[in-house]
Amino acid sequence: MATSSSPSHLHLVILFFAIAASSLLSTATSTRASPADTAVGGIAAKVYTKVCDATRFAGLGLNMTEFRYCDASLPYADRVRDLIGRMTVEEKVGALGDWTDGAARIGLPAYRWWSEALHGLSSTGPTTKFDDLATPHLHSGVSAVYNATVFANVINSAASFNETLWKSIGQAVSTEARAMYNMGKGGLTYWSPNINVVRDPRWGRALETPGEDPYVVGRYAVNFVRGMQDIPGHEAVAAGGDPNTRPLKTSACCKHYAAYDLDDWHNHTRFEFDARVDERDMVETFQRPFEMCVRDGDVSSVMCSYNRVNGIPACADARLLSQTIRRDWGLHGYIVSDCDAVRVMTDNATWLGYTGAEASAAALKAGLDLDCGESWKNDTDGHPLMDFLTTYGMEAVNKGKMRESDIDNALTNQYMTLMRLGYFDDIAQYSSLDKQDICTDQHKSLALDGARQGIVLLKNDNKLLPLDANKVGFVNVRGPHVQAPEKIMDGDYTGPPCRYVTPRQGVSKYVRFSHRANTTIYYGGLNLNIEREGNDREDILLPKNQTEEIIRVAKASPNPIILVILSGGGIDVSFAQNNPKIGAILWAGYPGGEGGNAIADVIFGKHNPSGRLPLTWFKNKYIYQLPMTSMDLRPVAKHGYPGRTYKFYNGPDVLYPFGYGLSYTKFLYEMGTNGTAINVPVAGGHCKKLSYKSGVSAAPACPAINVNGHGCTETVSFNVSVTNGGDTGGSHPVIVFSKPPAEVDDAPIKQVVAFKSVFVPAWSTASVSFELNVCKAFGIVEKTAYTVVPSGVSTVLVENVDSSVSFPVKITFSV
Repeated sequence: MATSSSPSHLHLVILFFAIAASSLLSTATSTRASPADTAVGGIAAKVYTKVCDATRFAGLGLNMTEFRYCDASLPYADRVRDLIGRMTVEEKVGALGDWTDGAARIGLPAYRWWSEALHGLSSTGPTTKFDDLATPHLHSGVSAVYNATVFANVINSAASFNETLWKSIGQAVSTEARAMYNMGKGGLTYWSPNINVVRDPRWGRALETPGEDPYVVGRYAVNFVRGMQDIPGHEAVAAGGDPNTRPLKTSACCKHYAAYDLDDWHNHTRFEFDARVDERDMVETFQRPFEMCVRDGDVSSVMCSYNRVNGIPACADARLLSQTIRRDWGLHGYIVSDCDAVRVMTDNATWLGYTGAEASAAALKAGLDLDCGESWKNDTDGHPLMDFLTTYGMEAVNKGKMRESDIDNALTNQYMTLMRLGYFDDIAQYSSLDKQDICTDQHKSLALDGARQGIVLLKNDNKLLPLDANKVGFVNVRGPHVQAPEKIMDGDYTGPPCRYVTPRQGVSKYVRFSHRANTTIYYGGLNLNIEREGNDREDILLPKNQTEEIIRVAKASPNPIILVILSGGGIDVSFAQNNPKIGAILWAGYPGGEGGNAIADVIFGKHNPSGRLPLTWFKNKYIYQLPMTSMDLRPVAKHGYPGRTYKFYNGPDVLYPFGYGLSYTKFLYEMGTNGTAINVPVAGGHCKKLSYKSGVSAAPACPAINVNGHGCTETVSFNVSVTNGGDTGGSHPVIVFSKPPAEVDDAPIKQVVAFKSVFVPAWSTASVSFELNVCKAFGIVEKTAYTVVPSGVSTVLVENVDSSVSFPVKITFSV
């Protein structure tokens, strides 16, 4: 790799070259300096927001007009070709890691790719750097930024089933990201969202994801990515245009691809785990959110995961990367490894006995464009860690393991993305964003509203909630999370919030506290010591001491208590559900900086709870029926394994089902249709076989059609009347399921195909319209891994805890 300049050569001209905390372009610092170093000798360093700035080039002793890659009149592809053509092979290799070396001699600064924005700007990684309140003297002459908006964790937001909210969060985060970039404190490329499906309730990273349904997860991805990336007026390219030139506000990244949902369980770690996945499950569950993210969200990056898939490391699988992501789905962007995933191939998985050079070559040739390493950290001996590809890239080239053109292809995908972000030219409409655009009242209000929308009411005996603050007067607050610190409320992948409101502070807005009060609120749940990245759960219970304390508190209380649960994954709280002295249960997830206010607003009735669970809450005995290492979604009869998620499990060990959620009112459904029939012409007679249950006498002449071979223009339209049967107005997510024909074997029990959130005033009715594409809504994945539409009578189902309506859809095919 290209080496950094020695300290004796760091005069001011070269110092400019590397500050870019990820993308920041500053006039001072060395090529591996801390991104917090934005001043030299107490003098603020100049921050450039674009590479192609004539003054910046002049400071390097260069004439910008001599570099075609800075000619904004040329197409991006021509500019990128010129840039890469000027680089030596050593400089190219130096650009393969997340902390690049740049090439000062041609005016190319260093760049730091790794930034996180899972539910707000995160301090995870080397790029986004908040200033330290304890050292204000270090920020003389620099606009200090100490906080950013921390939204509720993704699992909370998913519970809202509100696509508008998801997109709005992405828009707010990207605005704060551009502001940080303009001040030299952040980057343009963000490795979020996490869109792995929660296959097993023990997975430690459930809090980071949108839940267990692939379609819901995919729609979350599409909306969050669109919020992060889309520039008004540039949501799509004109007919015949090049999507690789569509400008981007920031770059999002859908991760971790693919079949990754085990971190550390019974000595099985994500670094060594080989996910044995059949092709149907891969298409139907593990790949679907990523396909939606790429095809519908037009995401500009995908991250491959640590694990192997059927024996091959995900980051070295050409079928998964080059063939599927880039060719089949049409990715317009770059593919990055999870951090140190290439190193894992040799150090942990010991795949094929490959050396560092061989593993690097295999990953790059499979379609990897960028290697995230830990180059900003030191090893146990205090030596800087290096990105694997930048360490072994030259050896791989020199030994003939990979071609220089392989590197060129990777850099093309990188630099085309940076061109679209305005890294070289800036984007004028965002150039004025600064500190005043971070932690705005609008963003804090959105964080509060989002946290409230994600709270799920699980139990409310005798309408204990909402509490009337005027009548209650005093409350007793108990439990380990009453004064929950930021790390508990904010969850993982977070930065310092604009403001932090504890549960106790939220309640204090409404009432005063007394240990002799008649009303007790207990704040319990989990924390990141129990569920987090790198740590799966041993069971799905509350900690034993909490359970015992809750029972004691409830028994001693003169009135039924209120239990508030903070967690990402589901918890078996059967003891509380079945205890009449526990009158109400709220799940609040990890609700972010505004979480204390959000919880209190629900308890005291300012907000009518509308959240619905985005994953099944199983009883604890479910987990003893199958290991986390079994990747099958459907039941495995030979092992006695039950099915997974609501789509394939219909046994008795469910406490709260997917989509469960109560309200302070009742929402009742009606539909004005008794059913519909659709006849689909099949061009060329290309029908597919269908698996039927035993006992089905005869299959139709055309059992099913292949979705990929059909135009898929047929639709089913209907309206759902939602009546609020109470005196409290509120929002309500309407979730639409489809059920395949009863005679089809091994099909999902039901699957989400659409959802919308609607506000319905007290004693009023609202109409919600839906138009379902027949291929998308009624398609199922056959054993052959083809997605097919089956003939027969499918069902459209709309249900909540108080109401259920459905109608049949008879589908036939004419050959």
